[in-house]
Amino acid sequence: MSDAETLGIYDDKAADYAAQNREHLLQDPRLHSFIAACPRGGRVLDLGCGPGTSAAVMVAEGLRADAMDASTEMVALANALEGVTAWQATFDEISADKVYDGIWANFSLLHAPRAAFTKHLAALKHSLKPGGVFYIALKLGKGEARDALGRLYTYYEEDELKDLLTTTGFTVVNCAFGQGKGLDGQMARWISVACHG
Repeated sequence: MSDAETLGIYDDKAADYAAQNREHLLQDPRLHSFIAACPRGGRVLDLGCGPGTSAAVMVAEGLRADAMDASTEMVALANALEGVTAWQATFDEISADKVYDGIWANFSLLHAPRAAFTKHLAALKHSLKPGGVFYIALKLGKGEARDALGRLYTYYEEDELKDLLTTTGFTVVNCAFGQGKGLDGQMARWISVACHG
């Protein structure tokens, strides 16, 4: 993700975002399902880690978590958490070769332009060990738009997302659906898809 306006908003509102999402992320059943699907002591990537809350839970549960985010302020918050190693990078910089047992892409790739989405999925697939675990969550909908804060979003419907994942070589295991209030105060529908590489 490299949209300057979106990154600026996350830098400005990093503390607000962390406060709003901390308790939810700690109790997120999808996160605990992801952790359980990874081998104990396995190496995982928290892609678009935000303030690092999910990565900290992964570390506490015995995983070795790498965390990356394009926002300077989010990376600073993540690195302040015990056991979390975070660095600043965009989705275009994903270049690992079969090193991860799992990749957690929780509401991060929704900021990637539609034209770059399959390229990013392919890079993530290449970063996973064979049979590795991949969880992705996005907001449901169509097209691209900016929210009330100015963040750029790309929306997908269930069938389109599953097709893109399958075409890239992932095997879809299950889907979860829900809705929640975002940083902009608006309710939005979402989908989370669990896959194997």
